[in-house]
Parts: sequence; C-alpha cells; structure tokens
Amino acid sequence: MSGASQARRRRGPDDLDIVAFERGNFTSYSACGIPYWIGGEVTDRDQLIARRPETFREDYDIAVHLRSEVVAIEPDERTVRVRDLAAGGERDEPYDELLIATGAVPYRPDLPGIDAAGIHGVQTLDDGQRILEDLGGGCSQAVVVGGGYIGLEMAEAMVQRGIHVHLVDRGTHPMRRALDPDMGAMVAREVEALGVELHLGTGVLGFDVGDDGRVVNVATEDGDIHADVVILGIGNAPNVELARDAGLAVGDAGGVVTDRRQRTPTPGIWAAGDCAEVFHRVSRRWMAIALGTIANKQGRVAGINLGGGYATFPGVVGTAVTKVCGTEVARTGLGQQEACDVGFEVVTETVRSTTRAGYFPGAKHLTMKVVAEKRTGRLLGAQIVGEEGAAKRIDVFATALWNEMTVDDLLNVDLSYAPPFSPVWDPVLIAARKSWQAVEDDLRANP
Repeated sequence: MSGASQARRRRGPDDLDIVAFERGNFTSYSACGIPYWIGGEVTDRDQLIARRPETFREDYDIAVHLRSEVVAIEPDERTVRVRDLAAGGERDEPYDELLIATGAVPYRPDLPGIDAAGIHGVQTLDDGQRILEDLGGGCSQAVVVGGGYIGLEMAEAMVQRGIHVHLVDRGTHPMRRALDPDMGAMVAREVEALGVELHLGTGVLGFDVGDDGRVVNVATEDGDIHADVVILGIGNAPNVELARDAGLAVGDAGGVVTDRRQRTPTPGIWAAGDCAEVFHRVSRRWMAIALGTIANKQGRVAGINLGGGYATFPGVVGTAVTKVCGTEVARTGLGQQEACDVGFEVVTETVRSTTRAGYFPGAKHLTMKVVAEKRTGRLLGAQIVGEEGAAKRIDVFATALWNEMTVDDLLNVDLSYAPPFSPVWDPVLIAARKSWQAVEDDLRANP
C-alpha cells in the first residue's frame, strides 16, 4: 500500500483512480511484529495494523477491496481477473498501470503429514491468531523448524508463554544465512541458555498425525520429537506465481525482474516489495530479500513513478537486526564466505568490547566481526552479537558500506562518545582499526 499512497500524493483525486485488491482480511500490518504478539509483548493484534481500509479511502481516496484475490493478469488486454473470496464469483477489472506487490510465500516442504492441524507458518495476522488459539489449548511442547530470524523469534515467544521448545535446523548453527559460523555459535549458546533444545545439523523427515488429524510428533533424522504445535520458520520465496503465469520475467534469484524505477519489462506493469528482486550494492548481484524496510522503499519509488514523478531505488546492502533471548543480533553487507563466493579476497577481524565505558554501570559485552577486501581495505560486511547497542552500530557499518568506504575511512569517522553510551574507542572504531592493521600487515607480507 506504500506505492498506492505515494501515487496519490503525486496526483490529486481527480487525476488518478487507485484500486487495490487484497486477498486477506487486513491491509498495512506488521508481519514482523507477530512473534512479539505471540510472546505477549504486544498485547492486542490491532496494534500491529498500521492503516485500515477506511483510512485509505478517507485520507487517500484509494478503494481497497479485501478478500479479493487477483488470479490472472492479461497484459495484452490490460485487465486482471478478480475472485471474490467472500461472495464467490470472478470478474475482470481494467487497468492503465498495474503494480504487483504479492509479497513472499513461506516455504512449506512437501513432507508426510505437512497438512496436519497444529502446523503453522508465520506470515499473516490470521496465522498469528491460529497459533495463539493452539497455544491456548493445553500446549506444553512446541517444535520450531528452522533457525532463522522467524524461527528464533518464535522460539523465544513460546518460551515466554511457558512452553518447552525444541528447534530443528539443518545448519550447524542458527541464522546460517545471516551469520558466519563463529558468530552463529554465540547465538546458539544464548538460545540454549533460554532453555530451548537445539537439534542442529539434522533434517525433518515428516510429521506423525493423530487420529484427530493433529500433529503429534516431528520425525527427524535423529529421532522423533513430540509436538503439540509445530512452527515452520524455514524461510520464504518471492510470490511470483501470478506474475509468471502472466508471462512476466522472473530473475535468477526467483523474484520479478524490474529496473531501478520498479518497472518490469512488460509494458504497463510494475513490481515492488518481497515479490521483486533487489540490487545488492556490495555483491553487485540481484537478490531476493524479504524485509519490510526494502518493501516500503520500493513501494514508495513505484508510487512516485506511477503518480507522474521520477524516482529510482538504488539498492541495498543487506542490513538486518533482531533480538534473540535478550541478545541483539545484527548484520550488514557480506559474510566471510559470501564475500569469497562473489570473488573478493578478504581479511576478517573479530573484536570483543563493551557497549559503554568499562567502569560505567550497566556496561554490556559486545562482539563484532568485520569483513574487508584484502588489497584495498574496502569494507564488505559486519556482524554484531551483544546485549545492547548492536542496532545502533550496525547502522554505522551500513552507512559506510553504502558509501563504499574503506575500514581506514571508517576509523576516522567522528562518532559520538560519552561513558553511558560507549567507550572512548567505540567498538566500531576498534574493529575498523584492527581491520586496517590486518590489511596493512598483508600488504607488507605480500607486496
């Protein structure tokens, strides 16, 4: 809906008719907040809803049709086929310009028993409501499949509700797509300290179903685990089925292909958000990254262009942060192996420091890892795990990445200092200094 709102701001209500179709029951809600609603930190589902259909109608003159699914696009005719999920029936609606914002779909592996009651994805507010209903029905043990952002956040949420949690992941460490193994191992220790039982390096084979149709066990390569509820947190993929069926180009990363203005190669059709690919400014590759920040920015760009203005989306550096078991976990840019995979020769430095002056009450420990290009010292990525301050500091690294700074450049950035907020040498500057020293040492050893 960001795109529709921006288009309306560019053009008055007499210049542009904007119609939006949504197959669900809600518009403009925070899916990222669902784990915090499950865990009780957010007490009311409606707190996650940013704007309701009447807000779009009254403030932006945008007609929003809920429970209305677009099931086909006819680019040559410039029409969409809309299915009314509430009343039944289908109809064709014309368009001059079409914005596809179908988001991402969670992976749901084709395993025995996958459709049993009690097995949930975490994508919509309706998903969250169903999970809460199951958890309130005498649930004592849950199994989370997947150790990424959603899996870990949901594991913590259920522990907060007094439920014993097992987490199963094929990787050797949690957050394996976001963190290097050494940093992921730190997260594993924090998760286990919370009481979550980790089953790493093992896959799920299927789900045993009881006579009532509900899941009772998760079958893994290491044995069965009893489950009253199962949460699937194994990632997602761009939702491109509608676009692909209409003949739109889909890229190697699996998302709809667009240019920097969010136009697809098909005339009159634009795409934005989790369904569209995004340009990574460090790897120089197009990627599929499902993050609300990116989706909102792409929607803004598409809306400005649809409204008659001009805007481009220059890409991302892959910045993300979460809180797991009281520990902040953040990353930006490329990890060590990722950087090598795209052709960089790298040096890495890991720094352990404190978030405030060491003598100041409340100082917490923080570990950060920096990846830099070996010959030039160009910053390529950073990862942070700590009890506080990770979010602030990862944004410093993200800004440096955006501007293609070297670690020597970063070393000279004028960061703020006061004992309640950082040591006199902030951990960012310590990491930059040690990384630059590693670059210089390599240059001397290999002139």
